[in-house]
Amino acid sequence: MNEMLREETSASTTDRVGDKAGELAGRAQEKVAPAVGQAQDRVRVEVDRRSTQAGDQLTATAEALRHTSQELRTKGNEPHAKVTEAAADRMDQVGDYLRGADADRILADVEDLARRQPMVVAAGGLMLGLVAARFLKASSDRRYEAYRTRTSSGRAYEPFEPYGTPTSSDLPYEPYGTRTSER
Repeated sequence: MNEMLREETSASTTDRVGDKAGELAGRAQEKVAPAVGQAQDRVRVEVDRRSTQAGDQLTATAEALRHTSQELRTKGNEPHAKVTEAAADRMDQVGDYLRGADADRILADVEDLARRQPMVVAAGGLMLGLVAARFLKASSDRRYEAYRTRTSSGRAYEPFEPYGTPTSSDLPYEPYGTRTSER
């Protein structure tokens, strides 16, 4: 009888703790939901703004390519003029798309492309990774050169030499036994 009473008490306590945990989780979700919604709205607005800027830049680049194409035609270089004109047309199309598309449409189109042609998306990701790696390497080279320029002028921090023995001039104090006292 005692065991049955203990099991019932244990089960009701577990149920109450579970109910309380569910209630707390619900309250937390209610408080977090507006912040998540605001963050998503800010991201959408930023993507819209940036895509419009990119579209404007592509359209301006397309105009420059059209100008170049006209110059090539006047110089009698028709094959290169056609290629340049085709590139300008494609840039103009992409620019129009970016100016007119909102964040949801861009995301849906990227998802659709990933479903239809996953290798294109994988190749694009690989290219982005390579560009990012190159950018990081170039920026680290610049930082290293700036560091070397700073340290070559005057006394600056020198890298730690793991096998070197510091001399007394490198130490902030005089080692024991090196002081000569005058009496």
